[in-house]
Amino acid sequence: MTYPAHRFSIAPMMDWTDRHCRVFHRQLTARALLYTEMVTADAVIHGDRARLLGYSEVEHPIALQLGGSDPAKLAEAARIGAGLGYDEINLNVGCPSDRVQEGRFGACLMSEPELVAACVAAMRAHQPVPVTVKCRIGIDDQDAEEDLRRFIDVVADAGCTRFVVHARKAWLKGLSPKENREVPPLDYERVYRLKAARPDLEIVINGGIETIEEARRHLDHVDGVMLGRAAYQNPAILADVDRLIFDAGTESPTRAAALEAMLPYIEQHLKRGGRLSNITRHVLGLYHGQPRGKTFRRHLSEGATSADATADVLRDAIAIVERRADEASDSSRAA
Repeated sequence: MTYPAHRFSIAPMMDWTDRHCRVFHRQLTARALLYTEMVTADAVIHGDRARLLGYSEVEHPIALQLGGSDPAKLAEAARIGAGLGYDEINLNVGCPSDRVQEGRFGACLMSEPELVAACVAAMRAHQPVPVTVKCRIGIDDQDAEEDLRRFIDVVADAGCTRFVVHARKAWLKGLSPKENREVPPLDYERVYRLKAARPDLEIVINGGIETIEEARRHLDHVDGVMLGRAAYQNPAILADVDRLIFDAGTESPTRAAALEAMLPYIEQHLKRGGRLSNITRHVLGLYHGQPRGKTFRRHLSEGATSADATADVLRDAIAIVERRADEASDSSRAA
């Protein structure tokens, strides 16, 4: 069976899921849907598109996440994104930060489903790729299950057929963005009930999921699973996604193989004037919980920051951690 890419995705995360991070994640999973960081519609229209929207062909399938609340601007930004080859345009209706609220977009839009519907309709009308919405299960005192259902129904009537639902409320007043990712309790059952009530829609669940085994259990109830911080902080778990989530008949890539596959990309980045640390900051968690993992992180953290650092810093880090792993294996066999 061939599964759609949204069966497993890696969440859009500001300052984390940039193009270098996505190329690295692609070495670990060929099937998962990747997301950009959120980009405002104004930035897409008026900003440096090469910097904000540039990506490598290896990143497909890839979704562009937009922020905004002006239907005309979002329509233009979606048209630009589709023209650049993005496979999906996603509207952020889940971010709870003060800066986002001041711009009247993000999670505060859950109180204005008709406006979100107008944005979705405008975005769909001006380009051919799917438009999806990422939201919360509620905001502030809007906590009734009927509120979430009404939001979904209104936006779905505008043509959105896929919703990524973070299974926590967002408290727009009183909690920081970090606290909003941790303090409001998770309510996976509410997302399951949403899917049961709207089987015609594709529902992707997000929030607090830390392992691939947890993701597989959620797939008994919904159409897809999105991982965020767990995928970034312990990226090695992504190596099992294709085999366990997509039933691909391939072996899981090793940590060393994923890093070695990054070397040509790194060399090109350095030739263009980039810094090694632009890329290596995203791989620091790859040996999380592994022997010599701290040595690996320390070597990269100390060696990659200088302006003249080369890919040899990463090669040496791989050699350090993998050589020690081989030595430990040899000792175990000898015993």
